[in-house]
Amino acid sequence: MGLDNSARAIAAAEALGLAHTVTRHGQVRSLEEAAHARGVEPRQIVKTMVVRLSDDDHRFVLVPGDREIAWPKLRALLGVNRISMPSAETAYAVTGYERGTITPLGSQAALPVIADASIAGQISIGGGAHGVALTVDAAALVAALGATVADVTEPA
Repeated sequence: MGLDNSARAIAAAEALGLAHTVTRHGQVRSLEEAAHARGVEPRQIVKTMVVRLSDDDHRFVLVPGDREIAWPKLRALLGVNRISMPSAETAYAVTGYERGTITPLGSQAALPVIADASIAGQISIGGGAHGVALTVDAAALVAALGATVADVTEPA
């Protein structure tokens, strides 16, 4: 693996007309290091999680860096009893991105996106490769992706 799929993510941002700044940095070992390298606060880093409802039904959930998925809230929103995290292999097959680089931009499959309601202002999302991030306006990203905005997280 170790593929640099950042060109695909950046091309997708451009195709959506999404104003963005690309940041490239070395290996980071924590959210705090990533925030420092990208010049943002940890809460401005937005993780793109892939969740699995069934074998062929996945969603992206955008989660602020200082929060985690609140599973009961997400299940209630989606009207399902069970949600799981797919394996790294399945996440790669669905998105074309390896874990740690996943972004809703340029995903292999155009999955529905759920954005946590607390995401606002300038945010930094994965850019499809390790050490690559895109800084974008949260509202513009939500609009470009047609995301559902809902309260689906809790403090980490």
